[in-house]
Amino acid sequence: MSGARLVVGPFNRVEGDLEVTLDLADGHVAAARVNSTLYRGFERMLEGRDPRDALTITPRICGICSISQSAAAARALGSAMGLQPTPDGAAMAALIHAVENVADHLTHFHLFFMPDFARPDYAGRAWHTRAIARFTALEGSAMRGAITARAELLHVMGLLAGKWPHTLAIQPGGVTRAPGLREKLRLQATLRAFRRWLEDSLFGGSLEEFSAMPDSHALMRWGRGEVGLFLEIAADLGLASLGKGAGRYMSFGAYPIETGPIFARGLWDGSPGPLQTAAITEDLSHAWMLGPTTHPAQGRTEPDEDMRDTAYSWCKAPRLGGQPVEVGAIARQVVDGHPLARSLAQEGGVLARVAGRLLEIARTQEVMERLVAGITPGARFMAQGVMPRDGTGEGLVEAARGALGHWLRIESGKIAGYQIIAPTTWNFSPRDAAGVPGPLETALVGVPAEDGATLAVQHVVRSFDPCMVCTVH
Repeated sequence: MSGARLVVGPFNRVEGDLEVTLDLADGHVAAARVNSTLYRGFERMLEGRDPRDALTITPRICGICSISQSAAAARALGSAMGLQPTPDGAAMAALIHAVENVADHLTHFHLFFMPDFARPDYAGRAWHTRAIARFTALEGSAMRGAITARAELLHVMGLLAGKWPHTLAIQPGGVTRAPGLREKLRLQATLRAFRRWLEDSLFGGSLEEFSAMPDSHALMRWGRGEVGLFLEIAADLGLASLGKGAGRYMSFGAYPIETGPIFARGLWDGSPGPLQTAAITEDLSHAWMLGPTTHPAQGRTEPDEDMRDTAYSWCKAPRLGGQPVEVGAIARQVVDGHPLARSLAQEGGVLARVAGRLLEIARTQEVMERLVAGITPGARFMAQGVMPRDGTGEGLVEAARGALGHWLRIESGKIAGYQIIAPTTWNFSPRDAAGVPGPLETALVGVPAEDGATLAVQHVVRSFDPCMVCTVH
């Protein structure tokens, strides 16, 4: 199919609507254009409202990562108020957020990513019968086990957040629920049961042993649990080199507590570097949006109703210092300095992204256990503050899929401007004015698509775990 053009989409098992246009040459992708096909306009809905309404409205952007939106909104409001959460409140907000992110990782691995390997396309592979038994949609044993374990883990939300999704538990000054000794014991029991499932089924071994692996060579010898089956498939299909990114990773820092983020903030471009968020801009040259290229604090969301021909997506193109960056679990772990993550990043393909989530599940379980162990019944979990008549705020957090930022401007006691850059906005961005493609567009170049077969393309797309409803809010 040399010189052909192929449109892939809509994708199933993706939150929201996605379309990818591929230019093919010699049976491979020569260029890709990623189209976020749905505009929703939550940023416009917030204008003119009481700033505190952001805590209610922004979580409705998504039913999968609503806690992430809550946390970012609370941080943005706290920034405008000059208010920091109490140490114990920050720790509980981190715990609530970590539970959602781990649940998201399980959903991606078991429900979104692995079912593709149970498809008839792979009949005859040595692992295919096992993939069918474990990951066939609605029927696989691993899938059923993961759904049950995820539901049990989310009991933490009932204890600390009242409900999930769309809780109001996370506030600028901390959290609304002050856990006592009874809650602490129940949380510990829930996490013990979840660890047992992780070690018995998903990993087939100790989480600490998995987290201690020094490089990708050790990882590929793991051979246990559902992780072992994934690694066998990855080795057979060459997923390490499939969908290689540009190798530039960013993290806003995950789970901020009194001493700083638990997983570090920073930039990785072959070596660690500081993160200058003032260098973030949103390029609109290939988006159906109107306005200048500027920092989100000065940005606006104004749809181009004429949908000019030079654009092809509702998604803006965020850039850091004029360059695209990849965000997500692998980015967090690379920036945090984990040796396995940095080894995986040398290839930076599908294997790295999925294994990065698995590594993060193991490491975050330990984080959650420490946070629960540190609960002090009777401590102060909320600080009070006053909303300014005029001010600005910035809320930067790490959702499961990567860096999430909220930028708020208050004038005369009302929201005058609210801008959001979601993780999928970073990863699924279109080209910028210089013609530089976004991270997914880069990763798709060179992927095989002989005779229009798109299974490899789908593996690459799913490795980023897109949440398209967040992308253009």
